[in-house]
Amino acid sequence: MTVEETETAGTITHAQAGRKGGEQVLKKHGHEYYQSIGKKGGERVKATYGNDYYRTIAQKAGETTKKKYGLDHFADMGRKGGNMTKQRQDPEFYRRIGKMGAEAKRRNEQQRASDSQGSS
Repeated sequence: MTVEETETAGTITHAQAGRKGGEQVLKKHGHEYYQSIGKKGGERVKATYGNDYYRTIAQKAGETTKKKYGLDHFADMGRKGGNMTKQRQDPEFYRRIGKMGAEAKRRNEQQRASDSQGSS
């Protein structure tokens, strides 16, 4: 039975009702509303569980993905992402991000050196 047939018969599934409600909210409040409530929800989760919570759920997701698709999946995704970045960016892009990485590394090393001098 199609969604239209179900609706004309007067009954819809829970999922169909949720989808229909979500579409109405989107029409009324717009995409920004969903961004706003998502951000508020994320901030609340962070305040409640802390940063480590995100690390934990990311690790669980990674383990699930590894079990489902295998390790080669991650290499494939990285390759696809790298190829897409290469297509979208100008030739100077890798030079710029390489320079940024080198500067960050240098700052971190200087910070560690000053921290160790301060604690001596």
